[in-house]
Amino acid sequence: MSEDTLAADAEVTLRRVTVHTVGDVCDLSETLSEAQRNKVADNGISIAEAHFSENAWFRAIYADDTLVGFIMLHIGADHDDGIDCPGVFLWRLMVGGPFQGKGFGQKAIALVVRDLKARGIGELYTSYGVGEASPEGFYKRLGFKETGDMYDDEVEAVLVFGG
Repeated sequence: MSEDTLAADAEVTLRRVTVHTVGDVCDLSETLSEAQRNKVADNGISIAEAHFSENAWFRAIYADDTLVGFIMLHIGADHDDGIDCPGVFLWRLMVGGPFQGKGFGQKAIALVVRDLKARGIGELYTSYGVGEASPEGFYKRLGFKETGDMYDDEVEAVLVFGG
């Protein structure tokens, strides 16, 4: 199914990245605009970082059976990873260029929130760069609020939803 025929109401699922899908997940980064690529690490870099972290969890985002994105969480603070967050941190989220604006990123975050709630966790942190191609508006529409803290040159934000 192409991006032209993929409906916004497609079922979104989070699936393991496997030896059979890792190349496609990495290639999906190439579909972002240059400005967007300056705001999020390539999926290949993210997957490599995850393999060196004891606290990373990552999945491919599918709409029906079409790969549309990538999501990665970090659980707890870890100085070696550069994450100083007391809880769950949305380390990476990317939706391929052709699939943006269809609600797939929002649905992926909703799946994560549902899982966190089931585990008694009530907050999800993230950070984002500002300026051209910033995802700031996306996160604010989902209810993320700025904490006043920074990660290097990125604004930290938190979504509070109760556990």
